[in-house]
Amino acid sequence: MRLDDGILTEQGLPARGQGRILLLACGALAREILALKAANGWDHMDLHCLPANLHLWPDRIPDAVERAVHENRARYDRIFVVYADCGTGGLLQARCERLGVEMVAGPHCYAFFEGVDTFAANAEDEITAFYLTDFLVRQFDAFVWQPMGFDRHPELIAMMFGNYTKLIYQAQTDDPALDTKARDCAARLGLTYERRFTGYGDLGRALAAQA
Repeated sequence: MRLDDGILTEQGLPARGQGRILLLACGALAREILALKAANGWDHMDLHCLPANLHLWPDRIPDAVERAVHENRARYDRIFVVYADCGTGGLLQARCERLGVEMVAGPHCYAFFEGVDTFAANAEDEITAFYLTDFLVRQFDAFVWQPMGFDRHPELIAMMFGNYTKLIYQAQTDDPALDTKARDCAARLGLTYERRFTGYGDLGRALAAQA
């Protein structure tokens, strides 16, 4: 693997016509996708991740995905976009349809880790919940605390999280260190804490369907 300008790619240029599949993914899913590839022996799948911080500007995601599709299409038999809608308001789905590539179903990674149907069924009861995944627990300061300005203006916490009641950590792995850190994240935001083991949820099923 190599990381160039925030983009994760696997070494080597595959030969088209040998069933090669490119997983064009959000960088926040890199660990999970690599774990699923290794566990299932999906050696015909290569991973190319766009920078995870695109989520700070979701309007940029469709263009970034389109560029990556055009740059890689000639080398692969199929490209699968491992993004959900991710705040693009349907624009990513429309772009993928225009490009003739499939993508993961669902509004965001919280839904597909939980299972899209299960997440939707619980949505009304959990309207005041704030979710973290393994990635976001690891990167809480970089993706939540600092971008929202809480490191500089802690008074903003009550303003932005005053209507939230709990933090739900959707754990993809059993990692006591991450559990401890997630509890600390909840405390810093003034929220009650719940850990919910989801594993890889619909992400694993979506990749298995492509395999």
